[in-house]
Amino acid sequence: MKVLLVSTYELGRQPFGLASPAAWLRHAGVDVSCLDLSRQPFRADLVIWADLIAFYLPMHTATRLALLVIQRVRALKPSVRLCCYGLYAPLNARALRSAGVAHILGGEFEADLVQLATKDGALAESDFTAGQTEVPHLAFLVPDRQDLLPLSNYATLQVGRDRRVVGYTEASRGCKHFCLHCPVVPVYKGRFRVIPCDVVLADIRAQVERGAEHITFGDPDFFNGIVHARRVVEALAREFPSLTYDVTIKVEHLLRHDSELPLLRDTGCLFVTSAVESFDDQVLARLAKGHTREDVDAAVALCRQAGLGLVPTFVPFTPWTTLESYCGLLRDVARLKLVDQVSPIQFALRLLVPDGSPLLDHDDFQLYLQRFDPVKLVHPWTHPDPKVDALGDEIGKLVGRRLTASRPELFSDIWLLAHARAGVSAPLLELAPRGRVEVPYLNEPWYC
Repeated sequence: MKVLLVSTYELGRQPFGLASPAAWLRHAGVDVSCLDLSRQPFRADLVIWADLIAFYLPMHTATRLALLVIQRVRALKPSVRLCCYGLYAPLNARALRSAGVAHILGGEFEADLVQLATKDGALAESDFTAGQTEVPHLAFLVPDRQDLLPLSNYATLQVGRDRRVVGYTEASRGCKHFCLHCPVVPVYKGRFRVIPCDVVLADIRAQVERGAEHITFGDPDFFNGIVHARRVVEALAREFPSLTYDVTIKVEHLLRHDSELPLLRDTGCLFVTSAVESFDDQVLARLAKGHTREDVDAAVALCRQAGLGLVPTFVPFTPWTTLESYCGLLRDVARLKLVDQVSPIQFALRLLVPDGSPLLDHDDFQLYLQRFDPVKLVHPWTHPDPKVDALGDEIGKLVGRRLTASRPELFSDIWLLAHARAGVSAPLLELAPRGRVEVPYLNEPWYC
């Protein structure tokens, strides 16, 4: 069996979603090739060569791009078996089936990919495995990155004028929590899986040997398993004392485990990404985020006391956003001196409602929904105030035109535009003076 693993987009990273299954398949004696279409051209020769082509779908953008590639693949080789795997595969099963995909795998996909490649299709076309009905416990292998492009081809870490090569790994999968807009929830249903520390360290070691100077941990929440997280960062610091890293942690975990924040700093953590989503307590409650506006203030203070940067992400446009609350979000970002920490695209993001989203089960959300769009792969929704939707479109276009602008400069333009659309005078915006130590950030501008 010859298997082609395809990634269309993985946040500008070298695809972990190809490296991990490649290790499993090669361990089982399967002939594997990997193709990263975010950095490589389409390879007709690999399509002709393959018996099974499997697309990794970790996010919405990757899924939409994959559907376009699937059309091209089927035109070139109609008989090839197609598989899609990753968080967004079960969520988009209906559209993927219509496109000719035979096998849909969820979060823990490696063992099922091996079965597909070695048991002559023993998984039936109607099977929804690895994340639809259960989350198996896998004996994880060290990812195999031998035929992936060098790390230097991918997004880098910017620290002032310094640019560092970035690697990526995962110390756990899934999440204990049930945020209603999160794609992890319908797949893992409150469960998470720990990847053994020796496997994580071996993957980091392999990337350091290939030039990595910084590691992004892609766990949905690095503090889901606090004891495991502690072991991983302590082991990392012992072996690679000059290596830096970043993690993602929920606001409520930053508060609950604040005593661990100095350990992150001392072991090389440069910043913590956290899905703040909103400063509006009503919106936070509707999304079941588990934190409040006051909690965000506390988390920012705790991270600063520990010498860590907090990088918030947002979903500013929801059916419950008002022009006033959007301006309030901007004012809170400025008040907390977070302008340099927020990628401008975060001010333009709109609540994404894919097929299978838990939001669809809430009656009050039905008021805003339209029919599922099989091209955009979302349930579109319309805000009750057309001015809010219009502002979202304007902010999106503004950010799209100004990808190279500085964060303070673009924030100032968004600030003026939002207050103008709200019909109020924009307060004087006081931003931090230039010359301070610049905030580290990954130079990938897209996030969904």
